[in-house]
Amino acid sequence: MTLKEIEFLQREFLVPSEIAAVLGMHPQDIRDHVHLSIAKKERPYEFPTIVSEVRIKFPKVAFLKYMRGELNNTSQKNYNK
Repeated sequence: MTLKEIEFLQREFLVPSEIAAVLGMHPQDIRDHVHLSIAKKERPYEFPTIVSEVRIKFPKVAFLKYMRGELNNTSQKNYNK
């Protein structure tokens, strides 16, 4: 799956298998990373992650902004002010 294909999905949330292809990772590696980070009380990724028991979802708009570099730029601008 590509960023373009994700843009056209008619859903607001993505699952690990959808973002894995874009990040060049295996979906299970994403799941494992999220669960380990949550257990350590750390934030798994720079974009929002939603965990409900064993289900993991990512807000589509936030993921797309992160991949385009828009989330990092916003946080840097706020940090530099």
